[in-house]
Amino acid sequence: MTGHGPAVAAVGNTAGTGSNGSYFSAYSVVGILLLLGVAFVATAFGANRLLRPHAPSPEKLLTYECGVDPVGEGWAHTQVRYYVYAFLYAIFAVDAVYLFPWATIFAAPGFKGTTLVEMFVFLGFLAVGLLYAYKKGVLAWL
Repeated sequence: MTGHGPAVAAVGNTAGTGSNGSYFSAYSVVGILLLLGVAFVATAFGANRLLRPHAPSPEKLLTYECGVDPVGEGWAHTQVRYYVYAFLYAIFAVDAVYLFPWATIFAAPGFKGTTLVEMFVFLGFLAVGLLYAYKKGVLAWL
């Protein structure tokens, strides 16, 4: 009689197997919380729309400049001169994203030669792109 207790408990334990839908019941809690969150935000926005005072005026449509009346038009044309920095940052950030996992695999036994060649090919492509940008004059500030 004492030997049948754990076997019966093991047979009755079907959590995570999906046979009785218990696999999806864990996700249903997340779905219900998501729906409750959306309903809460929608209720807050709806209450705001119903309870706020509505008094439109031309002054409310003006651009705010620290309490001073606006001068000139609202659209100012500016030059984007720092796109090169953003572009180079994106290139080297992607490079770093690939270098860190490579470094962990490189330390594992049996991958040294293959991963070293692969990384030099990858760095070669980056170097060719950097040389191309330098030849085109994009890196004139260097």
